[in-house]
Amino acid sequence: MSDLPSFDQLLASDGQPAGSSWGLWGDDDVLGCLNLLTPEGVRRGAACVRKGAVFALNLDMDLPDPPLFGREPFRHEVIWLQNEAGHDEHLHGWNTQSSSQWDGFRHIKHPIHGFYNGVADEEHGIHHWAKRGIAGRGVLADVARWREAEGRPLQADASDPIDAADIRGTLDSQGVSVQTGDVLLVRTGWLTWYRSLDEAGRRDYNERGHPTVGLRPGEDNWRYLWDLHIAALGVDNPAVEVWPPATFVSPEQLQELLSEPARLDEIFMHIRLLPLLGLPLGEFFDLDALAEDCAAEGTYEFFFTSAPLNLKGGVASPPNALAIR
Repeated sequence: MSDLPSFDQLLASDGQPAGSSWGLWGDDDVLGCLNLLTPEGVRRGAACVRKGAVFALNLDMDLPDPPLFGREPFRHEVIWLQNEAGHDEHLHGWNTQSSSQWDGFRHIKHPIHGFYNGVADEEHGIHHWAKRGIAGRGVLADVARWREAEGRPLQADASDPIDAADIRGTLDSQGVSVQTGDVLLVRTGWLTWYRSLDEAGRRDYNERGHPTVGLRPGEDNWRYLWDLHIAALGVDNPAVEVWPPATFVSPEQLQELLSEPARLDEIFMHIRLLPLLGLPLGEFFDLDALAEDCAAEGTYEFFFTSAPLNLKGGVASPPNALAIR
């Protein structure tokens, strides 16, 4: 798909919201950048399997604990079958976004234009992604490791911004290039830090509003991510981007942005990436073991697979993701 428009060409397009991919794959499209997962890309990913090592990328379902963003913990109930022949189970109050997840296109809408591609809310759903399946070449950008080697370590528990130059520098230092239709995974080191906390530390972190390292909102990162023409983006932190939003603007600038809904993506990049660009976002991806193996081998590509829940109308899903090397 060498004829894909650049981000600057999207800004100049007519008839669609500026800086969006709307209509690129048809007026009724519900897959967004997942359309870039081609049979050729699957074969390219499969060719990355050399030693048969499998890395499961789903975090324990009960982490983070307590859940972030005000979400409630679920309760796992195991029940006996009739005549105590075995077990069934129930998950009570389970939020599909409380642990490792894909954000589906029903998760965030643009404040002016609505949901991705102008498709009605009820026509979206994670089941479309499940039926499509997600498989292809994956690439890891271990930004945490690179920034530490550069003498500028990221601070996991602060709104420490990752710029396009950080991802580019990481990929260059690793000697790996991103190709059209790849799944890009970005390691910030947040999960490594979080797992080092005890129960009291995790509770205190939640009460502080869980400030988080992540990608900086703004046009540089939107442009860079789109121009890579990746199929999806997965990160090991809670929100892909820095949290809380608006960390880098003054109170006066914040009030100005809040009065202009079209500019809210300048402080909350979900609004640009999901409903406008159609880029699937993964959060809480467990990348530590994969990163250790990549660093030891000196290679950062792998076969990536993910099977979201086939939940009609679903807002999100655990990724059920594997990296195979």
